[in-house]
Amino acid sequence: MTDYNHLFELNELAVKEANNYPKKRTLYNHLIDEKGKHFTGITGPRGVGKTVILKQIAANSKDAFYLSMDTIEDVDLFEVARRLSETYSIDMLLLDEIHYQRDYEKNLKKIYDFLDIRIIFSSSVALSMLETSYDLSRRVRLVNLYPFSFRDYIFFKKDILLPPLTLDNILNKEWTAEHLRYEYLFEDYLKGGLLPFSLDEPGVLTLLENILQKILHKDIPTFASLKIDEIATLQKMLKFIGRSKADGINYSSISQNLKITKYKAESYIDLLKKTYVLHVLFPFGTNVLKEPKVLMCLPFRLLYKKYEEAIGEIREDFTAEALQMKGMDLYYLKTTRGAKTPDFLVKQDSGDMVVEIGGKGKGREQFKGVEVGKKLILSHSSMVEGIKRPLFLLGFI
Repeated sequence: MTDYNHLFELNELAVKEANNYPKKRTLYNHLIDEKGKHFTGITGPRGVGKTVILKQIAANSKDAFYLSMDTIEDVDLFEVARRLSETYSIDMLLLDEIHYQRDYEKNLKKIYDFLDIRIIFSSSVALSMLETSYDLSRRVRLVNLYPFSFRDYIFFKKDILLPPLTLDNILNKEWTAEHLRYEYLFEDYLKGGLLPFSLDEPGVLTLLENILQKILHKDIPTFASLKIDEIATLQKMLKFIGRSKADGINYSSISQNLKITKYKAESYIDLLKKTYVLHVLFPFGTNVLKEPKVLMCLPFRLLYKKYEEAIGEIREDFTAEALQMKGMDLYYLKTTRGAKTPDFLVKQDSGDMVVEIGGKGKGREQFKGVEVGKKLILSHSSMVEGIKRPLFLLGFI
């Protein structure tokens, strides 16, 4: 039997804790202003502030109620929503980490169909809700909350909100002097500053290791049937990826290194992509091996390699992170063996752009034979020369 007094105590604690976070992410206002009967699901990595946003909504909305599904005993979600709505006049239910609730899809459909209550929920797993048998596609809108962009990081750390940029702005040198002023913060950002808890916690990597263990031992087992030894294989795979050069990390190389089938390698990578540990980039072009390139979400690679040793891979991780956070279509480029080619192709309405990532010594030789009109070199320096631009400017997109 559900103890509603206990639930109200937990909600009050959540509201009180929200007072520790006066600044709000952009997504907060979108959620508050949203209209319509549909429910909203917030997906995103652990540690990026999904819980904080839900608690802030609870603190600023009179008839909202916060529940963390990974800290309360198994409850009948429909019955809880009905009781809160009909007895206590709650009109917004905020459900944190909903993937810990058994049959959440079934219950969401039932609540939507029979109760007059709005639901906003979160999950640290990229939910495939629109593919379920409960037809949630018209009932639920999914939104993503990602780590801080470099622009967000500057705002939360320095209380300065700079104008956003586009890739074309960067190519055409359409930025302000103030955009360049905060380059000195970029290394701290790459080392973990993109995670909101870094603002209060100095031991980012220790906390990140704890997050990774929760992902492996708690999150993944909630939606995938894995044996204990398979969790160990996932850990070995991450160590292999984290300690390797980015080029050549794909299904085949992982399969060979771990002595597992390519099918298993693909399924494990998909699990870690859904839990926001890995980035998977597919190739673009002809005569290429149709396997993805596997990168890591920032800053997981630093759990396996020192920053100075991993900087080349971290630059690529950052590029994938910055562009994919904005929903941009990003591909890696692959040609015949031995030929030089730029790292990435970005598909955009204003025209495709090929991008080369690297240190300040990078030049134009990678672009020989490339027919795409827009070409950009993003170097880890403040250099602006020809088509060379500072890499950190991607963080303002």
